[in-house]
Amino acid sequence: MQKIDAEELFQAQTLLYNYTYGFIGSMCLKSAVHLGIPDVISNHGQPITIPELVSALKIDPNKSGYVYRLMRLLVHAGFFAITKVTKKDNKEEEEVRYDLTPSSRLLLKENVPTLSPFVRAMFHPALVHSSEFLAEWFHKSEVTPFNTAFGMSYWEYLSQNQEFNGLFNEAMISDSGMMNLVIKNCKSVFEGLNSLVDVGGGKGAVGRIVSEELPNLHWTVLDLPHVVANSPDSTNLKFVGGDMFQFIPSADAILLKLILHAFGDEECVKVLKKCREAISNTGKKGKVIIIDIVISEKNEDHVLTEAKLLFDMLMMVLVNGKEREEKEWEKLFLGAGFSHYKITPLFGMRSLIEVYP
Repeated sequence: MQKIDAEELFQAQTLLYNYTYGFIGSMCLKSAVHLGIPDVISNHGQPITIPELVSALKIDPNKSGYVYRLMRLLVHAGFFAITKVTKKDNKEEEEVRYDLTPSSRLLLKENVPTLSPFVRAMFHPALVHSSEFLAEWFHKSEVTPFNTAFGMSYWEYLSQNQEFNGLFNEAMISDSGMMNLVIKNCKSVFEGLNSLVDVGGGKGAVGRIVSEELPNLHWTVLDLPHVVANSPDSTNLKFVGGDMFQFIPSADAILLKLILHAFGDEECVKVLKKCREAISNTGKKGKVIIIDIVISEKNEDHVLTEAKLLFDMLMMVLVNGKEREEKEWEKLFLGAGFSHYKITPLFGMRSLIEVYP
């Protein structure tokens, strides 16, 4: 056995402790969102002191020390920032005030975009509980750890639990709000197209954005009937209820935004084959446009890669989906009969993939 010196051992211990206690950091973030700390600071109009924060949160002043400790960790993590200001009544002393950072601004409930619903959904007990069954699941026959924990699939649970279903839908809308920030930068991807089908497009948020930029593009949202029910059509935006595994309407292009990562390879190939059939009559301009995660650990920010890998584990725990490396994406495209593709990294975790027959 290789001998390790004391310094290396303690570094190893630190890494182990960071991951062992990582759930504590998650629960501290959850507490901040639940208490509404970002909104309180924002509404205060300027950096806030601990006593002011405690008062606004209607917390017993005796717990001020605990609030300070919570904020100390969240400042260290980058969710809040501190400034030191000279006291008005004592020029010899400084007081610490807490302010928002870009990360906590994303948690403001009234902001657009906001990730507050997404964070609240990810802390739902069903998701946290199912991840506890990961080790046990490896020796079980169920499809996912979620099945091991609840005796049903994630999608079945979602359909039976209206409270969580509502939270999940809000989370997906808030996550799409972030994606919508870069959609206008992708305008060139949609230019030259006369028609497009947005598979799993929900309430049509992306369609409305692109339609404003390209009014001659006819945009169709295909989603499950109950999802698109009561969604009003407009001049160049219409809604169709259906199942992507059965049929996808014909169009110049098919958009799959954050869809394929929720499914296994076999299911993805089936969907991609349906996409290829849908664009088979459109000549050279036919293509499939995919917005999803591409794992690439080379020359990539460590935090970004870790977020992608954590998302991959989440897909494994919940739905038997996965986040894919480029070679895995290529295997899907070739398996579905496509000839070539192009990957363009976007801001954040997602990439734009254009796939051609």
